[in-house]
Amino acid sequence: MPGTYSGALVCLSILIAITASFTALDLAIRVRASGGWARYAWLTTAALAMGGGIWAMHFVGMLAFHVPGMEVQYDLSLTLVSLLVPVVVTGISFFAVSRADASASTLMLGGIFMGLGIALMHYMGMAAMNMAADLSYDPAWVVASFIIAIAAATVALWLSGRAAQRLAARLAAAAVMGIAISGMHYAGMQGAIFTVHATGGMVHNEPGLDLPSLALAVAAATFLILFLASIAAMYDRRLALMTDREASALRQSEERFRSLYSRTPLPLHSLDVKGRVEYVSQSWLDLLGYRREEVVGRSLVEFMDECSAEKARGADWRNFLRTCKVKETEYRFLTRDGKPVDVIASARVERDTQRGVIQVLGGLIDVTERRRAEMALRQSQKMEAIGKLTGGVAHDFNNLLAVTLGNLELLRQRLPDDPRTAMLVDNAIQAGERGVTLTQRLLTFARRQELRPEIVDLAALVKDVGPLLQRSVGPAVQIEIDFPADLPQAFVDANQLELVLLNLMVNARDAMPDGGSVLLKGCEQADAGLSDSVTTGYVCLSIEDAGEGMDAETLQQCTEPFFTTKGVGKGTGLGLSMAQGLAEQSGGRLVLTSEKGQGTTVQIWLPLAATVPLHRQALSEAIFR
Repeated sequence: MPGTYSGALVCLSILIAITASFTALDLAIRVRASGGWARYAWLTTAALAMGGGIWAMHFVGMLAFHVPGMEVQYDLSLTLVSLLVPVVVTGISFFAVSRADASASTLMLGGIFMGLGIALMHYMGMAAMNMAADLSYDPAWVVASFIIAIAAATVALWLSGRAAQRLAARLAAAAVMGIAISGMHYAGMQGAIFTVHATGGMVHNEPGLDLPSLALAVAAATFLILFLASIAAMYDRRLALMTDREASALRQSEERFRSLYSRTPLPLHSLDVKGRVEYVSQSWLDLLGYRREEVVGRSLVEFMDECSAEKARGADWRNFLRTCKVKETEYRFLTRDGKPVDVIASARVERDTQRGVIQVLGGLIDVTERRRAEMALRQSQKMEAIGKLTGGVAHDFNNLLAVTLGNLELLRQRLPDDPRTAMLVDNAIQAGERGVTLTQRLLTFARRQELRPEIVDLAALVKDVGPLLQRSVGPAVQIEIDFPADLPQAFVDANQLELVLLNLMVNARDAMPDGGSVLLKGCEQADAGLSDSVTTGYVCLSIEDAGEGMDAETLQQCTEPFFTTKGVGKGTGLGLSMAQGLAEQSGGRLVLTSEKGQGTTVQIWLPLAATVPLHRQALSEAIFR
């Protein structure tokens, strides 16, 4: 027998389906955005919204159908079971397709499973009807309803995994899903055939539900549940947005801090509670020459020398525990290649709200150059004092020697022709002359010996003094000379330069007790590296030996006056000092390079004669300084 539909209830059923679909899509976004127990909570909520909404749509749609002369009541138990079926199948299907490894086959199987469950729900609801009529179905419409159910379920699952963030897109998808779900119900109803009993009347089946009350309860409960679910999703979305913003701001702040920390020109470090390095700035790494992976996790004291490490572990650590800070404490660190770096360290403790130690923040100030400058200043002051003392003594002693030698010469002229007496006087004169030579060296070192610079051809000077140099080193040492034919002329005191060469050759001989070779060579250089120089060109005179060489400590001290590595009575310790004095007074410099076992090279940089007009005034001031 044909029936009729209430247009208002039909529209209401479709609205319920669309609202349930929209709510499920909204909740699907929260499922993807959540993790852990929250993800399962949103899955359950989405299943309740979708499954309950489908059931409510189905039930309201059935209430919209009316057959004249037939009253209907519903079996409560079977009705409740029909409610649980879509909720369970929807929850299982949503869970299957929400997994990260879900494939197209999973989507298809989930759609079939969910569609069959929805269709089963529909026909269980139809079976729950108590009425004075027989119910049968048109097989074609039944098959159509199953196909529509499976298609609608598949589309719903597909959209749940790709729920758009834009509201308009979600509304359109929800409308498509709601109409498809409603289409499945009304296709099934179209295939239902009701045959009213001839006797008519009301069928009583206890317990039962009053139809108007049931319609009101189902509609109100459905919209309330969907509304609460949407409110919860909206609140969670807003909370997640705030959390994302705060997390993003925190990440940006941390990135800015790390960037600032890493790029700061200051050597900074952070340590854990055990004093192990957690993070260091790039300047810290550049200062000590390490890579970041070579530093993190190691104790800070591992980068100090033994003395500083012992100091840091001992009294300084106890004081740090007491005051929770380190203020301008000096340590010596070692670079990756073992070079010492003097630093001033400062640090303080970072604590949490419970006063527990989080980390130690510290920084280093490189004072290596400052310490070297202080040492150089002290050395300069010491050398200046020694120079003044030496110059004064040498000057006075030179005057005394002049008187002594003058009287000896007069005495020699007046002595009778006694060979023995003449020999004694000659010996005294020779000793006095050696004393004059020594005082001249002292005065040269003290920069009080007046120089007489002139234009000198170094190649010719070395050739002339060559025999004397060879006799001074003996036959075991071979002298090699290498001067280019176009070597420019130098501007220097030739006599003092000969004396310096003689002293340097004797030093080379003493450095090679078993003999060897010494190379004398000259070349032109553009720059001597002197910041206050007015000279634009130099002639470099080099003396290279293959002797024992010097270590770094000896090389640093060898130009100091009276410093010698020779035995007692074998040297005055003034040779290199005099060479340095001559070079600097002439407007050049002395350069020493040596390694233990690799020999020594002495370079005397002298100004070019061509630069004399520019250099003469500065040189004359230096001579009489």
